[in-house]
Amino acid sequence: MTAALIQVQDLYKSYQRDSLEIPVLRDINLEIAEGEFIAFMGPSGSGKTTLLNLIAGIDKPTSGKIIIAGIDVTDLNESELAVWRSRNVGFIFQFYNLIPVLTALENVELPLMYANVSVSDRHARALDKLKQVGLGERADHQPSQLSGGQQQRVAIARALVNNPALILADEPTGALDSRTSVEIMALLQELNAGGMTIVLVTHEHDVAAFASREVHFRDGKVVSDERQAPRSARSVLAELDIGVAA
Repeated sequence: MTAALIQVQDLYKSYQRDSLEIPVLRDINLEIAEGEFIAFMGPSGSGKTTLLNLIAGIDKPTSGKIIIAGIDVTDLNESELAVWRSRNVGFIFQFYNLIPVLTALENVELPLMYANVSVSDRHARALDKLKQVGLGERADHQPSQLSGGQQQRVAIARALVNNPALILADEPTGALDSRTSVEIMALLQELNAGGMTIVLVTHEHDVAAFASREVHFRDGKVVSDERQAPRSARSVLAELDIGVAA
């Protein structure tokens, strides 16, 4: 049995609005093994994105703990969290969050700049990650010169450049067409096959089917947690290509 990378223990999260306490997550207990590809599913307001943000240390729980690789991230202060995130977590967002005036290479380099990596090293590492996602020849292009799928690949390269233990992806296919979505999921499956732990938030069943585990949320609670044989994104792409040829 693979050891747990993430342990969520008795987690409760609420927000205060005037005199009202609004619960968002209640009684969450969850373990995610190292090397898992897990999808958080549920309607808007179900708590799935809130849990992703809590795992990332972007937000703090009202009570409970989140232990990642033996570190209780709920006990870290803001500066400690920033250092921890920069070393351990890569983020992929729905709308890419690329800086429009920077090239693809410069966007991927950004985390390394904050980590005070030398210019030559960060160029080499950023270019290596762009090549890994199939965009080595687009290193000098700005986001406006790239398609949506290519921009998301740049964002994935940026998430990988610090060699994190964990990738957190919030609706990474939400702004993409169907084929490009499958291409991005194929890339995430390849990263997972190489040992990367991936936590994905999506409301699309077709996207969650590419993960090896689905956790469904409703009204701030986990209502189902099931492992599954993931659908192969590469096989789907092959089927699409056959359909086009026909």
